[in-house]
Amino acid sequence: MNFPEAFTQQIKTRLGDQYQAFIDSLQTESPTSIRLNPFKKSSTPTGEAIPWHSEGYYLSERPVFTLDPAFHAGAYYVQEASSMFVAEAVKQTVNLSKPLKVLDLCAAPGGKTTLLASLLNQNSLLVANEVIKSRVGILKENLEKWGFSNYIVANHDPEEMVELEGFFDVVLVDAPCSGEGLFRKDPKAMNEWSENSVNICSARQKRILQAAAMLVAPKGILIYSTCTYNEKENQQNTQWLTQVADFEEIKLNIPSDWNIDDSRNGYQFFPHRVKGEGFFLSVFKKKFGDDNYIQAKVKLNRLRNRETALLEPFIENIEDFDFFLKPDSSIVAIPNELAAEYGTVMRALDRRSSGIEIGTIKGTDFVPTHALALSSIIKKDLPAIELLKEDALKFLKRENFEADLAQSGWVLVRYEGLNLGWIKVIGDRINNYLPKEWRIRMDIE
Repeated sequence: MNFPEAFTQQIKTRLGDQYQAFIDSLQTESPTSIRLNPFKKSSTPTGEAIPWHSEGYYLSERPVFTLDPAFHAGAYYVQEASSMFVAEAVKQTVNLSKPLKVLDLCAAPGGKTTLLASLLNQNSLLVANEVIKSRVGILKENLEKWGFSNYIVANHDPEEMVELEGFFDVVLVDAPCSGEGLFRKDPKAMNEWSENSVNICSARQKRILQAAAMLVAPKGILIYSTCTYNEKENQQNTQWLTQVADFEEIKLNIPSDWNIDDSRNGYQFFPHRVKGEGFFLSVFKKKFGDDNYIQAKVKLNRLRNRETALLEPFIENIEDFDFFLKPDSSIVAIPNELAAEYGTVMRALDRRSSGIEIGTIKGTDFVPTHALALSSIIKKDLPAIELLKEDALKFLKRENFEADLAQSGWVLVRYEGLNLGWIKVIGDRINNYLPKEWRIRMDIE
């Protein structure tokens, strides 16, 4: 690799006699790692454990994930190992037994969002925001696969969220950056790097941090992370935050054998010291502030009782939810304990989802969504068929597969006990309800 001269000088100054070990590490293959979904147990092969995350594992080789039905079911997420450290930061600084309001401010494609979802209890609300509209679709898809149902997906610039000042107990800012930590994994990042891009990123990150700081509740937690090494985007920005806002840095308890550098105002991952890519993280606590938001009731059309009765065969613990009809006739499920919190977010943001969409009603029939099939709120004893891998892949390609079906109507398709989606059996015909945009497009031998 031919690294930019300004970058190598920066790293030499930073690392001194460790510089060559750092450069040598970037000539090696990037490790492949996955994080298991704690709510969807599977027989997914794992390997060496990642020290800072109990459900993270390195794989000895990179398989074709597209050809693993468990991947489509949300049994695991393919995530870079260093970035899983966010979970450890949350565990050490947040009381996860409490109902929490959590915001992932720069969320797409959803790796850290699903990580947060794994930590939260069922009485917590997770808002996943992505400013780039074209990236919202993959964010929503990954959240649907993961199965955590208490989420809202939003598409706003952070500065447009001012009505939610002081609302969130935890805000994660995984900021857009110059990508120095991805040079090994993505050579394109190296080709696009320049000193000017670092300056642009640093300024953008300050703007995002300033907006994020307002959204944190008093005594709440702000987590800032990047996938870069330079101090302009990392240490200088975190120091700036404590100077312009009422935040204090929180130090974490990190075992020395994890080989994470405890740098000024944060923690740095270097690929010659850890088995992972470059990553930086800082944690802050808000010292003061006011709860300036006003809780609002959800302003949607509540489903009538006779329509709600059609949902009972599909929803576990249906009494825990309120159901509302959107203008496009789709039905959303909102935990009744979180109605005020949902209402507050929905009043403040206009470009967002309204909760998990579970289906539509056509005449006297309920038509369930794919999101419901993969969610944690689905009824556990619904009619289902278990497919072996070959037929599961055919289902995921929306091709015909062999199935001996005694029942008719809506049937869940499963692989190793994991829900993959819906079919509807009508006589001797099987209709595949996997969303067309989710189907496997590659050839399968």
